[in-house]
Formats: sequence, structure tokens, C-alpha cells
Amino acid sequence: MSVYIHERNNWTNFQWEDDKILNLLSEVRHLQGKLIGKVELLGFELKDEANLETLIQDVVKSSEIEGEILNPEQVRSSIVNRLGLDNLGSVNSDRHIDGVVEMMLDATQNPNKTLTADRLFGWHSSLFPVGRSGLYKIEVGKWRTGDMQVVSGGFGREVVHFEAPKADRLEVDMDKLIEWFNTTTNIDPVLKAAITHLWFVTIHPFDDGNGRIARALTDMQLSKADGVNQRFYSTSAQIRNERKAYYEILEKTQKGDSDITNWIIWFLSCLKEAIISSSVIIDKVVKKHQFWIYNGSKISNERQRIMLNKLMDNFEGHLTSSKWAKMTKVSGDTALRDITDLVNKEILLKAESGGRSTNYELNW
Repeated sequence: MSVYIHERNNWTNFQWEDDKILNLLSEVRHLQGKLIGKVELLGFELKDEANLETLIQDVVKSSEIEGEILNPEQVRSSIVNRLGLDNLGSVNSDRHIDGVVEMMLDATQNPNKTLTADRLFGWHSSLFPVGRSGLYKIEVGKWRTGDMQVVSGGFGREVVHFEAPKADRLEVDMDKLIEWFNTTTNIDPVLKAAITHLWFVTIHPFDDGNGRIARALTDMQLSKADGVNQRFYSTSAQIRNERKAYYEILEKTQKGDSDITNWIIWFLSCLKEAIISSSVIIDKVVKKHQFWIYNGSKISNERQRIMLNKLMDNFEGHLTSSKWAKMTKVSGDTALRDITDLVNKEILLKAESGGRSTNYELNW
């Protein structure tokens, strides 16, 4: 008796109940259209900024799903360098972060949406530039040659949630997926994204990184559905918010038959929330733009501009004069003069606490 979907004959002849998904699919497509229309009104500069913020969120949250925490400031710096955007106050990014960014940009910003094994091998190599996943050496840039299980729990308490297809069938399985991805046109592009995601993670063709590559593939297909080579909503961020439900529906579907209606419903619901949440990013971009229109001419030096941008992006904790001095590499007196100048111009506000704990916040 088959335990997993891939053990069934013709398992990729996926079926779903149209009457259960059509209303939700129509709602998602309508929201996509509204979002793209809204973004078109922003103009080139703000569109680029919205795309940047979304990509940062995508890269950071996709890694978080796997339990890996990336530095958002390094992610931002890596993306803007590769997109040729203004990068005031840039920081050096780790090669590992650069690799995740390179994969995501190739999947979403590259107008060439043709999938090949070599392209997937390149993505995998970019995720693991030193050929290791943590302490463990893995096969990089090639299909795995060993067995693959999805396991949770500590040593001696392991729970096997899924066992992927055997290695000797991977090339055939992946060739079939790649051909389908490149040629199938009779399925709605959003449904195709849902199927692609499930199909790829079920094959689980690599030693590691399968989830991140599956989400990059999903974004590649969704960019085709949107008709733009930019991202304005993050499915990875929403999946991160629903990580427990994500793994539960995957496990249930992978232990079922070829009727994937419930997976599609979950995917569409997740996508719907991701598109709705995109308004937070767009509102932030517009708010930041308005801030600089109003305050740009008041800035006295480049340090102030850099620090104000940091405050509007991913600043951690409270702003103090000592933190300003450390981040801009100036003396405490210079930092305090910079801050006092901005307070006098009502760009920064002094927080309630005083004395040594004096800190400042942005006057939006």
C-alpha cells in the first residue's frame, strides 16, 4: 500500500475540484490586478523601492522558515548592489547572503523564465557556496544521490513526516517537472504556481535547500502571472506567518492521493493574505518618500541622511547618541551635535526618558 503520493502510479496527474477553488482564485486574481494597478501609479522610483522592500522581506522570511536568521541590512545591501540602486550607508554582506539574493533575483527579476536543470543547479550552488550545510558536507549543484527524509524531533525522538522519492528516479522526475513548467499553458498561472511548489518539494531533489528553491520557483511563476519582473507581495513572509499550517498541509497532501484541492485552497488563501499585506510595504514606501520631500532640504550632512534612512528601515532598539557615534564612526560630541540639529529642526524627537538613557525617535 502506498504511503506517499509519489509512490502512486501517475501521481503527477493532479486533480482538483473547480467549484471549491474558483471563487478564491477569482478573488486572488482580482487582488493581483488591483495591486499592480496601484503600483503603476507610484512611478519608477517608488516602484523600485517597493520592489526592493518586498525582495528583502522575501529573502529574509524564506530563510526564517528554515530556521535561519539573516541580517536584513546585509540583505538590503546585497540586493541594491545587484540592482544598481542607491545604497547609502551600505554594509558588507556575507557570501551566503549574496547567494540567496542571487537566486531570488534570477527567479524574479530576470525576464527569462525558462526552467532548466542547470539553472536549478546554479541556484543550489549559490545557496551553499562552500559546499556545506552548517557542519555537514553536502552534494552541491547536482541531484542528491542518497535517500531523503523530512524529520523533526530531537535525537532518539525523531518523527518522520515524509520520505522523498529514491535518488535513482530523480532525473526522470525532474525532467518531467521542468518540461511541464516550461510548456503547460492550459492552467491558470496562479494554479500553476501552487502545483509547481507542491511538485518540487515532493520530489525534494537536493540534499538541502529544497524549501527555499521551491519558494523561488513559486515566485518565478507568480511573476509570470503578474506580468511584471518585480515583486510587490511576499508569499514567503506569509508562509512564515503560517509555518505550522504550511507544514501540516504539505504532509497531509504528500500522504494523500492526486486530489490536491485542499493544498490549492490553502495556497490561494495564503497568497490572498500576502497580497493584502503588501499594502504595508507600499504605504511605508510612500510615507518614506513624503518624509524626504518634506525634510530633505533640512539635512546638514550625509551622516544624518544615512541614519534617518536606517531609522525608517530595519533599526533595532532605541536610537542614542552613543549608538549614533558607533554606527557613523564619529565622536560622541559629533554624534550629539548631529542629533541636536535634527531635534531642533523637529525631524527627531526626544523620547520621554532622560539622563543617560536619553533616546530619540523619528518624527514621521
